[in-house]
Amino acid sequence: MITLDEWRRQGEYFTVDDQQIFIRHAGDKSAPSLLLIHGYPSASWDWEGMWQVLTEHYYVITLDMLGFGLSDKPKNARYLISEQANLCQAVLRQLGVSDYHILAHDYGDTVAQELLARQVNTNSEFYIGSVCFLNGGLFPETHKPIFIQKLLISRLGPLVSKLINKQKFSRSLQRIFGPNTQPAPEVIDTLWQLLTHNNGLAVMQKLINYIPQRQQYRKRWVGAIINSTVPIKLIAGAKDPISGQHMIDHYRKLIPHADATEIPMLGHYPQIEDAEAITAVYLQFRTSIL
Repeated sequence: MITLDEWRRQGEYFTVDDQQIFIRHAGDKSAPSLLLIHGYPSASWDWEGMWQVLTEHYYVITLDMLGFGLSDKPKNARYLISEQANLCQAVLRQLGVSDYHILAHDYGDTVAQELLARQVNTNSEFYIGSVCFLNGGLFPETHKPIFIQKLLISRLGPLVSKLINKQKFSRSLQRIFGPNTQPAPEVIDTLWQLLTHNNGLAVMQKLINYIPQRQQYRKRWVGAIINSTVPIKLIAGAKDPISGQHMIDHYRKLIPHADATEIPMLGHYPQIEDAEAITAVYLQFRTSIL
């Protein structure tokens, strides 16, 4: 496992709109570019188990979005999904990347849907070659938030965020991982460090606003998957109580010619629970669309 200190040392900071954003990029710059977009409430470190193999095939780029991980977490930000998509594009622009592929998870799925919607609906300076989604709320009607998320999005949100501690955070993680792939203590420690860095608990209840945004922009974001002409893949752990088997079934029902691979015993964080298996399925997908 790549420790958080190693991950930080191998990254750098970009200034975007006066905010410090942590990024990592590695691999052959002449290879196809791959943008990894993390979920809530974690950070780009989620991809550490896949990083080495992916960088052997692609020029891999990832970032901690605003409010997450090692990046700035301003209390006055709106944390709109559209602004996180702008941030991703700003990083790509600074790196000189215009054509790229996306691998996303959870909150990152929604950011990827917005990026894809821009390509479907406008003439963009960027071109997305393919999109792969891991577990996430692709459809607001199938998203089942856990108890702490329901509290954070309620009027009690500001108070609840102050009461979250490592033990409660650990229990929430254990509920959403697969039964046989529970998070190791080192994983819990790292995700807690990322969450609390830069006083991150203070913005948790603002970041959770992605849930009503998914409802508000459902037509645009679900339409982006349905109407896109680029290859799209879903890889998902079926044991995820938030967006597991029920979401996979809905995806197959709603998306024409759906390309979906379910991993029966994995939960909400498949790239952490079994990085080797998820990497293998992803590489098969990319090989199939060459």
